[in-house]
Amino acid sequence: MLKTICRACPLRQCEAFLPMNEDEIRFMERFKKGELSVARGATILSEGEPSGQLYTVLSGLGLRHKTLEGGQRQVLNLIFPGDFLGLQAGLMGEMGHSVEATTPMVLCVFDRSALWSLFQANPARAYDLTWIAAIEEHFLGETVATIGQRDASAALAWAFLRIFRRGESLGLVTDGKMLLPYRQQDMADALGLSLVHTNKRLQKFRAAGLMDWSRGVLHIPDRKALADLANLADGPAEKRPLL
Repeated sequence: MLKTICRACPLRQCEAFLPMNEDEIRFMERFKKGELSVARGATILSEGEPSGQLYTVLSGLGLRHKTLEGGQRQVLNLIFPGDFLGLQAGLMGEMGHSVEATTPMVLCVFDRSALWSLFQANPARAYDLTWIAAIEEHFLGETVATIGQRDASAALAWAFLRIFRRGESLGLVTDGKMLLPYRQQDMADALGLSLVHTNKRLQKFRAAGLMDWSRGVLHIPDRKALADLANLADGPAEKRPLL
């Protein structure tokens, strides 16, 4: 498989990401070691294990999850193109959660041993890496607040509106529809809801014309009503760095 060069990366054309200057592009082309294709359902990073590599998702969807003491799986969040994977193992020596491919994925591969050169040789890129870590923490905080303070309908409305916004910024929405091939169980796990409760709420959303998520396709015909239900101001997704 031919490696995608950073200056021709299709993700750089997405409105989701901040632009890179020429020095940053040249650095990323040296930092990138190759690409990896993974099959649907493959484990990319395993909880409790080290990783010699870091990744940026070039294409495909996945999820982060943690295994609880009783064997249950807790979904932490969904993974989209442009997300950076493996930072936890890169800094702490091992992963505190697992990463799984929901669809076939292509990953840009970086050598973990070169991580410190990022801080030494390119402070701007190092700051971007710190920003990425901070936004992940912020998102998890929002999720915890949603689980604790929003009822099931509001929590689902919040989650799907955030997902749809992210999809728009990545060019994944066409004619108002977004491919979203996750299971209802994944969404239920992520929001601390039962599968039955999640299914019933989604049926009510569909009947009310708020949103429809079926056969792996998400459609939100009434974004304002969904945003009002979630108590969330509708607007574009925040731009983020791309590594």
